[in-house]
Amino acid sequence: MVRLSINGQMREIDVEPDTPLLWAIREQVGLTGTKYGCGVAQCGACTVHIDGAAVRSCAMPVSAVNADQKIVTIEGLSPDGSHPLQKAWVALDVPQCGFCQSGMLMAAAALLAQNPKPSEADIRTEMTNICRCGTYNRVLAGIKLAAEGSELGRG
Repeated sequence: MVRLSINGQMREIDVEPDTPLLWAIREQVGLTGTKYGCGVAQCGACTVHIDGAAVRSCAMPVSAVNADQKIVTIEGLSPDGSHPLQKAWVALDVPQCGFCQSGMLMAAAALLAQNPKPSEADIRTEMTNICRCGTYNRVLAGIKLAAEGSELGRG
């Protein structure tokens, strides 16, 4: 049994200590927005925040996270879709198939929390998630638009 703080709720989850955090989130908690992509922490579809840092949850065992750490999934980023990145994604029609986008949004949110006004070079360096559809230019534009804040507002 592990205790995890997920999206502001303390959860007691009955899993083996070596269970990847991804599977605890998806299978035990039922939050399926976090996706399984590669299983080896390369693609980023499974990205969540742990204490604000973007983490690839497919390769992180639940035993590596303690109850004091705050886990945020895509469902906890903004339940009503009001986060500036979510607004930018909609405004620019960023996703194509959408499978990687929850991980992209979580990685981008961590980037903007750490660097609210990233340069294009900063974005290209920090965004290491993989998109099979190749929407990288739209992802870049979405992050830039969210960073500008303009008509999107701050969330």
